Formats: sequence, C-alpha cells, structure tokens
Amino acid sequence: MQPHDALRGFARAALALVYPPSCAGCGGATMDPGALCPSCWSSLRLIEAPLCPRYGTPLALDPGIGPLYSPRAIADPPVFDRARAVALYDDTARRMVHRFKYEDRLDLASAMARMMMASGRELLAEADCVVPVPLYRWRLWRRRFNQAALLARPVARRAGLPFEPRLLARVRATRPQVGLSRAGRAENLQGAFRVPQERRAALQGRRVLLVDDVTTTGATANAAARALIRGGAIAVDLLTFALVADPLG
Repeated sequence: MQPHDALRGFARAALALVYPPSCAGCGGATMDPGALCPSCWSSLRLIEAPLCPRYGTPLALDPGIGPLYSPRAIADPPVFDRARAVALYDDTARRMVHRFKYEDRLDLASAMARMMMASGRELLAEADCVVPVPLYRWRLWRRRFNQAALLARPVARRAGLPFEPRLLARVRATRPQVGLSRAGRAENLQGAFRVPQERRAALQGRRVLLVDDVTTTGATANAAARALIRGGAIAVDLLTFALVADPLG
C-alpha cells in the first residue's frame, strides 16, 4: 500500500467516526457514507431526457426530430451555452442541499459531485477547466466554506480537469437572492463578478465548466458566465446539483 493510500484510508475512517454512514436526504442509517436510503432515492426527481439543450429543464415529450428547446430558452436564451443538473429542487434534493450548505455536512459533497458528473458527462467531455461560482469575501468568512468549490473540486479531480477557483472573483457584495424577482436577481448581480487581470491570460480560449449547488433563475450563472466570456473564455457551461423548476419551462 502506498503512503497516500494509507492516508486516504485513515481520513475516511476518521470521517466515519465523526459522520457515521447516514442517508444524505433524511439522515437515516445507511451502509455507505453519502448514500440515499430507498425511500429518499425513489423520491429524488432526477432530470432525464428529453430535456432542453440550453437550460437542462425536463421536457414533457421528445418528438424525435432534433433538439427541442423550452419556451424559456427561445424567449430568454442564457449567456451560458448549456446547463445540466441532477434533480429538481424539491423534497429530497432540497434536504440534501440544506444539510450540505447550512448544517455543515461537508461529507455530502463527494456523493453529490459523483451524481453531478453523471448528469454533466457531455459537458465535462468538452470542458477545459472547472470553475466554482465564487462567494464575496465577507460571506465566505461568515460561512467558512464555498459550497460551489467543495462540489467543483472533486468533479474536476475525477474528470482529470484543472480546478481553477481563481479565474473568477466576486468583487461586489449583493443582497440575498431569496424573494427577488427574475429581473431583480439580474439587477442585483450586475457587476458582481470579474476575471482578475492577472488571470486573463490563463482563461483565453478555454471552455469553462461553471459549478454551483442550485440553479434558481439562472441569474447568478448568467452574471458569472458574462464575466468569464468578457475575460476571454470561449464558452461557458453550467453544472449544478439541483434545478428549481421554471414555470416557463
């Protein structure tokens, strides 16, 4: 056994002492860390084809005549090229995100990242690097971790892609997005992101996979993607764990 394998095994054992294996959704006992119990797994509303090629939202039917875009993608196309998510943000997915983000269950990041990789397989195949949506420094200080970075790092490592958390910075504090309209969210995020001048050369011509925990209206991803493209990225795709169902489709 190599030294790094022994250390990894020791870390897993230590983590199991702190967080005994439990369901990532309800907290009930499970055999494997981060796994879902049968009840939570059956209630997780996984997003599967057919889906909108741009927003990644599920579609009611597949006409079999080529790409079918959602009404929202036609009326309000995003700045990013494509978005994919594991599940709709309700019930089990909401509980998983809440436990991860607000109850300090950072051990769930690995299991969530594995699921994200399966949903974002086509995006990962074309990406040049993985960039997490950054937090403003004071919010990062208060929360102590960036949930997007904790998901993006294992995604990048397992896909064999560079993890580039410094290619994008959040340079302006914003109000919480909860309760804001779609237009209000977009206005709130204007000028919030920037590619640091010293990182622009490293971004030129690269296709970026942007990672976050939840997509609500897409305003955050649009603002971040706009900054990345202005900074030199050739294109931006978005991968998240959960997606809030949009009434426009």
